[in-house]
Amino acid sequence: MNSGELLERSLAYALGSVAETEPGSLGRATPCARWDLGELLGHLDDALDALYEGVTGGRIGLFPGVGGRLDPVCGFRRRACALLGAFAALPEDGCRVTVGDRPLDARVMAAAGAVEIAVHGWDVAQACGRPRPVPAALASELLPVARCLVGDEDRGVRFAEPVDVRPGAHASASDRLVAFLGRRLDSSLGRGCRTSPPSL
Repeated sequence: MNSGELLERSLAYALGSVAETEPGSLGRATPCARWDLGELLGHLDDALDALYEGVTGGRIGLFPGVGGRLDPVCGFRRRACALLGAFAALPEDGCRVTVGDRPLDARVMAAAGAVEIAVHGWDVAQACGRPRPVPAALASELLPVARCLVGDEDRGVRFAEPVDVRPGAHASASDRLVAFLGRRLDSSLGRGCRTSPPSL
């Protein structure tokens, strides 16, 4: 798995969702409990800032700084381009990033970031009333990453409990991914994630 490519695809998908936000819509409910759309977009900005900080500075603090957010679409696009440029400049053997007080390979960090960014892209689309499934190939690659990253101790803290999806072949890869991370497909608003500091 090429984590840089995975991150790029997740960013492209999420940007498509963020581009659907309209002036006056930032107070809308989202699949993330206690976050409206404006707060969710702020969290996405924080996630991109944290990833950029890790790649360029070798360290992610527990509470990364918050930048200006007057234009969510332009801000997200600018952060995404900066992050991809920084990741492309990494040496081929990668680098180590300190998250809090724990070392982490930058490629693992990128894969974790790809999951968070894609699923929050799904959340944004739901909040905007224009649902967009995570592309099938991307969701299929992100689901095993999510299963490695999210443990029982995360449930009720960063994520809601997983929800059931349609059995067998009828459940898409996108449905399985977001359901594993606590999103309901039939009534998705206000349940899927919990407010917390950026988790990367």
